[in-house]
Order: sequence, then C-alpha cells, then structure tokens
Amino acid sequence: MQKLFIFSLIAFLSGCSSTSKELNNNEVTSFYDYQLASPSGSFIALNSLPNDFSDADVILVGEWHTHAGIHRFQTDLLKSTLQSSKPVALSMEQFSRDSQAILDQYLGGEIGEQTLMKEASAWPNYESDYRPLIELAKTNQIDVIASNAPKPQVRCIGRNGLEYLNRLDDDERLWLASDIDTSASPYKEKFMASMHHGSPKQTKKQFEAQIIWDETMAESITQYLKQKPNTQVIHIAGKFHTEGGLGTAQSILRRSPNLKIVIVTPTDEITSGSTDYQLKVLSPPARYIKKENRMNAYHALSKRNNDLTCK
Repeated sequence: MQKLFIFSLIAFLSGCSSTSKELNNNEVTSFYDYQLASPSGSFIALNSLPNDFSDADVILVGEWHTHAGIHRFQTDLLKSTLQSSKPVALSMEQFSRDSQAILDQYLGGEIGEQTLMKEASAWPNYESDYRPLIELAKTNQIDVIASNAPKPQVRCIGRNGLEYLNRLDDDERLWLASDIDTSASPYKEKFMASMHHGSPKQTKKQFEAQIIWDETMAESITQYLKQKPNTQVIHIAGKFHTEGGLGTAQSILRRSPNLKIVIVTPTDEITSGSTDYQLKVLSPPARYIKKENRMNAYHALSKRNNDLTCK
C-alpha cells in the first residue's frame, strides 16, 4: 500500500512537471503566462538568454498597459538581470522627471508607498503592475530613472503644439528633452496612420506631444549612461514607443549611436520575420465593441483635455 502511494505521488509530480515544462516551452493559456522568443521565432528561457541581452546597454521592454503576463515578465527579466556582474538600472515611462526626488526618497526608505503614489502621481495600476518592479529595485538597491516628461505639460503640448514650450519657465523646461526632432520618419508615418479623429492640424500637435515622450525618455536614459557608462538600463514603456526600433529607440541612437539596444515587443502570435525579440502573451480584450461606446470614450477624453488648464 505504501509503495502504491509513493508510486502515485511520483506520477502526480511528474505530471505537474510535464505540464509546467510544456507551458514554459510554448503554451500561453492565461493572462499570467508569457513566452519569450527570438526575432526568428525560436523560444528562449530566461535562464539562458542570448548574448544580445548581456551585451546590451539598453533593453527596451514594450508593454500593453495592465497586461498581467507582460508585467510578470518585466519583473522576471529584471530579477534575472540582477544575477549578472554588470550593474543594472531600471528606467520607467510611468514616472516623470519632476518625480525623481520623491522616487529616490522612497527607494531610500525615507517615505512610505502611499506618499510615493500621491506625490509622484503614480499610475492608477501602480499597486497591481509596477509595485513588483519598484520593490525589487528597492530591495536590491538599484537606481530607478523617472524618465518621462510630466503628463500635464505633454497634454498642453497636445493642445497647443511645441510653441507651448516657450511658455515654460527655465525649471519647467528642464523636465522635457532639450532636443526634439519632429521631422519626417517611419515613426511619424506610423503615428499619423494610427490616428482616426481630429483635423490634420490637431493630429500634428498630438504627434508633437507623442514625440516629447520619446525624446524625454531617450534623453533621460542617455544622460544616465553618460554618468554611469558600465550600467545596463532596462526601460519599461508602452509598446508603441519602442517596437521596431522606432520611437524611443530611434531617439536614443540619435543621441548615442554606439549604444547597443535590445527590444522586446509583446505579441499574440510569434513570427519568423520580426526585428524585435517577441514576448508571446494573450492579446488584450477588445476595449469596445459598439461604435457608440468607443465614441463616448473619445469624447470624454477630448473633454478632459479641453478642461486642462495650460499656461
């Protein structure tokens, strides 16, 4: 009887091990699952990352915001990178430059999490999605770069265009990139093609607001690496900012052409012709099915922007 119990237990554990192995190989069946793959489509384990990752100066990890599987991967990747001998820093779209001092105080144990969230204007999904990254950074005493431009200023640029920069005082101007390139590029073409509302004039202003994000994040990263050149920076941002070597990646290389960059882009289908490393996850649910609901959301966003007080 005892032998039968032991045999059954071994069979059960073997079954669990087999299922886990299959999920780790290529099965993504829930929103907590992910699978990393190369640009050619071959699957990769985090404990055997290719040299591209260890050699990179910057690893750009794109995300679908609030996607549990992607946020889990980000934390696992940071944890894996901490095992290397090379110093690591975390850069985040989710915190803006004017919050760097508050973020540093939290990492140094001088303030609590609620103070961080309030005074640093943490995103609504901070506790569920970004807390693991920050706490891992805090525990391991690594730098976190609040790399983005302040959202109110970006929204005012979206309303008024780049001429709004002339209204900022010297201190406010420092929160945004000093060099902003809005010339024709594949990234600009991609952005324009993605916009479906508003006049061409307003769409141009929206692109100027978009590029402020990318230029400021890129400048924050390159400035940090000039101060600490032997550090590897892992940057977290929305996938539109990073995929295909456009956006933030393009802005980084314009400032520092010799930096080595690796890009990880989420996808629901692995292909063999990607330019990026691919993170297979379940695709997010459709935000809206009915056109009227989608339009109501658009009008609510427009009203919020119109209610914003700008200089």
